[in-house]
Amino acid sequence: MPELPEVEVVRSGLEPAVTGATVRRVEVLDERSLRRHDGPAEDFVERLAGARLTTPRRRGKFLWVPVEAADEAVVVHLGMSGQVLLRDPAAARDRLTRIVLDLDAPGHGPVRVDFVDQRIFGSMALDALVPAADHPEQLLPSQVAHIARDPVDPLFDDDLFLRRLAKRDTGIKRALLDQTLISGVGNIYADEALWASRIHYDQPTRTLSRPRAKTLLAEVRLVLGRALAEGGTSFDAQYVNVNGASGYFSHSLNAYGQHGRPCPRCGRPIRREHFMNRGSHFCPWCQRIRVR
Repeated sequence: MPELPEVEVVRSGLEPAVTGATVRRVEVLDERSLRRHDGPAEDFVERLAGARLTTPRRRGKFLWVPVEAADEAVVVHLGMSGQVLLRDPAAARDRLTRIVLDLDAPGHGPVRVDFVDQRIFGSMALDALVPAADHPEQLLPSQVAHIARDPVDPLFDDDLFLRRLAKRDTGIKRALLDQTLISGVGNIYADEALWASRIHYDQPTRTLSRPRAKTLLAEVRLVLGRALAEGGTSFDAQYVNVNGASGYFSHSLNAYGQHGRPCPRCGRPIRREHFMNRGSHFCPWCQRIRVR
C-alpha cells in the first residue's frame, strides 16, 4: 500500500497542474471508485463540473484538493493500487481507469487527470471540510479529521506523540501503524525505522524508554525523508508518480523485503515473521526485545 512518501510525491506532482485549474468535465467509468462519496455518481459529477480547484494537500496517506469558494474538497485515497496520472487529453486511457477529470490548467492548458486502480480499493469523493481539532484555522475533509498529523508535518507535536506512545500497551510496530497516533507510516517504513533504531517490532511500548522512543521518531523522519528524496518505494508498476515513473527507494532498503539476506549491520540473516496479515522484517541479533 502506498505510504506517506508515495502520496506526497503524487501530491507535489499534481500541484503545478491542478492548482487554480477548472474542472471542465467529469467521467465516472466505475462507480465502485466512489464508495467513500456520499451520493450517487451523478452527484459527484454535477458538483465537481465547473469547480475551480486550489492547492492539493495531504495528511498521512490521504490526499485532497480543496474546491475554491466551497467548504468541500476532492478526497483521494490510493488504497492498495490506486494511481493518479496526469495525461494529455488525447492520450490513450489505461484499461483500469476508473474516473477521469478534464481540466483547464493555468499555464498548462487542457490536462487530463486519470484515477487508475487495479484492485479498486482506492477511491475519490467530494467531502465537507471541517476545522482541525488542534488548529481550528486549518480545514480538513471530514474523512481525514480522525487521522493524526504525520512526522514531517511542521505542526507535529513530538512531546504529545511521546506522551501518548508511553501510555499505549501494545507492540511498538502496532503503535507506528496506528494512524490515530501517527499517520503516514506503513509496513515498509516501520520496518526500516525499527531496524535503524535497533528495536524489535514487538517491543512493548510500555518498556520503551523515552530516549529510545525519541531515537525511533528521529529514524522515522530520516527514512521518510530519504524515501521522499528518491521518489518513494516501488516494487512493481502499481506504485508510480503522476508521470508514471517509479520510485527508487527500494534500492536503499535495509530490512523490508530483505529476508534471507545478510543484515547490513551485523551480517546475520534478516528474518521475516507473520504480523497483522502481512510480514515484519528484522534482524533477530540487532533487534532483540529488551526489558528496558
